[in-house]
Amino acid sequence: MLEQIIPIIREAGRIVLSARDAAARTREKTSAADLVTEYDLAVETFLKEKLPPLVPGSVFFGEEEEENADPSRGWAFIVDPIDGTTNFVRGLRQSAVSVALAHDGTVEYGVVYDPYKDEMFSARRGGGAFLNGQPIRVSRRPIEQGVFGMGTAIYRREYLEPTMRLTEQLFRRSCDFRRLGAAALDLCNVACGRTDLFFEYSLCPWDQAAGSLIVTEAGGFVCTLEGGPLSLTDRCSVWASNQVNKDLLHELEV
Repeated sequence: MLEQIIPIIREAGRIVLSARDAAARTREKTSAADLVTEYDLAVETFLKEKLPPLVPGSVFFGEEEEENADPSRGWAFIVDPIDGTTNFVRGLRQSAVSVALAHDGTVEYGVVYDPYKDEMFSARRGGGAFLNGQPIRVSRRPIEQGVFGMGTAIYRREYLEPTMRLTEQLFRRSCDFRRLGAAALDLCNVACGRTDLFFEYSLCPWDQAAGSLIVTEAGGFVCTLEGGPLSLTDRCSVWASNQVNKDLLHELEV
């Protein structure tokens, strides 16, 4: 399945790289922080055409998709055509195409592609995680030697205070932190050991579905900030870490 999905996602990445003057081809969805470009729509249209035929009877659950789809039943493709749209619009070159394939609410395959670095992260449940075909593992660094990633839940500003409070607690114990603006890539950075943990208070399923599997298959740990499983149907918080920092969540004021 990954051998079929990966070439399709690589081609979708070429649509991202073809972008010219993305800012002029952008509109707001719910706010100035919630954007969609012509390229988001083009990538999603392309993926909706190419992916479902790989699994007859599957549904397509995408960020820009208007139709109702239930990713918790049967086979479902969960897709973020351009994760990090604000980065994309501003030319920051920190965005990715993210695709998960779930069965009955469990993610079985995950692929995240950074077309700017030509980095293809992939995982199959029980089969390990890979970067451009090479196995990857989470780090073994404790938070005291570590760098963490965080997101600011820009669509839910009510999480501003707890986000800053948790960031301060972790920053006081760590070397540094990063806020990159593309959760799928933040999760992949944990998976390959570039960072040692990541959190955000509110992510949509397409933001985390593929990346969370890649983290777990790389030997990491993923849960909500409340300690429960991630949701494939609603927004949820996300905590992803290596095994060394797995229990750190219980020591923090969340």
